[in-house]
Amino acid sequence: MTGRPRPSLKSLPVTPTGARSAEPARTPDGCGALKVVAEGVPSVCLPDPRVRDGRYVVAVLHICAPSARAVPTAHSKCECGHDRSAVGRTNVLALIQAHEDHRAVCPLGRVANARRKAA
Repeated sequence: MTGRPRPSLKSLPVTPTGARSAEPARTPDGCGALKVVAEGVPSVCLPDPRVRDGRYVVAVLHICAPSARAVPTAHSKCECGHDRSAVGRTNVLALIQAHEDHRAVCPLGRVANARRKAA
């Protein structure tokens, strides 16, 4: 151990003495109009290419069976509060049937079906 002091691990930046406003960049030749955005970036707001028709997801059935030897799992979830999960082949098959049965009686599913038929 030596008696030298350890150097500081932090280096504090030097603060400017006066206030300056941010200035936009000039064009490469130094004259003319100010540069607004980087080259290749469109400066016009384009409309959203995804067209939405008012539908949204109400119920989801997620099944995971990575291989033939792995144990399959499933999860059924609905916006109305229906939330079930299953592990094992027979239980997953039963959950798939329960999910289909729930879609037939779910009050949110009836609203979605009525909207779909009206459109």
